[in-house]
Amino acid sequence: MKTNVHFSYINADELAYAGKTTVVIDVLRASTTIIQALQNGAREVIPVASVEFAVKVSGGMFGGQTLLGGERNTKKLEGFALGNSPLEYTSEVVAGRTIILFTTNGSKAIVKAKFSENLFIAAFTNLNAVADHLLKLDKDFEILCSGRGNNFSMEDVICAGKLITEIQKINKDVELTDSAKASVALSKSFGKSIVVMMEQTEHGRILTENSFNEDIKFCSRLNTSETIPYLTSGVLKPLQ
Repeated sequence: MKTNVHFSYINADELAYAGKTTVVIDVLRASTTIIQALQNGAREVIPVASVEFAVKVSGGMFGGQTLLGGERNTKKLEGFALGNSPLEYTSEVVAGRTIILFTTNGSKAIVKAKFSENLFIAAFTNLNAVADHLLKLDKDFEILCSGRGNNFSMEDVICAGKLITEIQKINKDVELTDSAKASVALSKSFGKSIVVMMEQTEHGRILTENSFNEDIKFCSRLNTSETIPYLTSGVLKPLQ
């Protein structure tokens, strides 16, 4: 079992993930929001790489069961029903609905890895559930951190490191690439208090400036969900 960590989706080629098992992480906030939406009964989440495509896809769905969700640079998009705060995706709002999601980085990272044989979404909130499932699969896997544009994102890499550490507790022979080793080292150095770490990251400071302090606290919660979003035919559903 071997794992590798990509620090950003920007330079990745779509076909590089073909046939692989991939875990996409965007802790602040797309991954956490997707997990929360599916846990609260959303029928499915459709990640898209552009606002235009989100609107186009939503126009082809009927019955009033579709919600547009997402953000650009932390702000909810004009005309969208929901932003990218996991606190918005309550069961009262999303149960039985299809969510079409566009975010600055997270949804784009998912679309980039769409040719993976297995694609899962991870965050701090479902970390143990994802680790347990990867151990059952017993396959090599890639971790794709969404990052922020072409930049390194501390919270995503620390989440990746913690995920690998959980797997190592059971499988001590898992092989790590250099980037995976670096992720584990960073998680040990900076991941002792997740909420403090996230408040101090570049992304965390931007969210604080835009009054999303409660989102940071929510996204820092560890192992509060057993839901594992799984991509099938371009649609994220809870893994059964």
